[in-house]
Amino acid sequence: MEDFDIIGPGDQPALLAISTPEVTAIFKSALTELGYKVHCVDGVEQFDTRYNQTNYLVVVLEENFAGSDATLRAIQGLSMSLRRHAVFFLVGPGVETLNTMQAFTQSVHCVINYSELQILSELIQKTLAENEMFLNTFRDIQRRIYQKPA
Repeated sequence: MEDFDIIGPGDQPALLAISTPEVTAIFKSALTELGYKVHCVDGVEQFDTRYNQTNYLVVVLEENFAGSDATLRAIQGLSMSLRRHAVFFLVGPGVETLNTMQAFTQSVHCVINYSELQILSELIQKTLAENEMFLNTFRDIQRRIYQKPA
């Protein structure tokens, strides 16, 4: 009953937009083992609804999710303030795993080729750790600004 799955303050939500069932199962298993509460979507509209309702910490997009790149284009069009809270992964056969230039050009944090799914947990952990280290100062300053008394 994923429609009524409640996200609590201590939960770590993750959103999967993957059309390939085998790849969905691999990501869902890896993220669940890492302590994430995983939601899967079937189409672009469902992705938009879910993404706009919850501050997901991890978002995984398949290159041609639901037969097109519409979801990826929609994410690329969002402002950084709307994307900064999540770590985005792009998965598919057309990307080279951990290629930072490809990730940059696609406006995601990490790209993973299907051929590297056997080490998925390690790739996720590495990307999340690097993202936390990179954005630590930004998030610290942002917390201080929002907590500043009027």
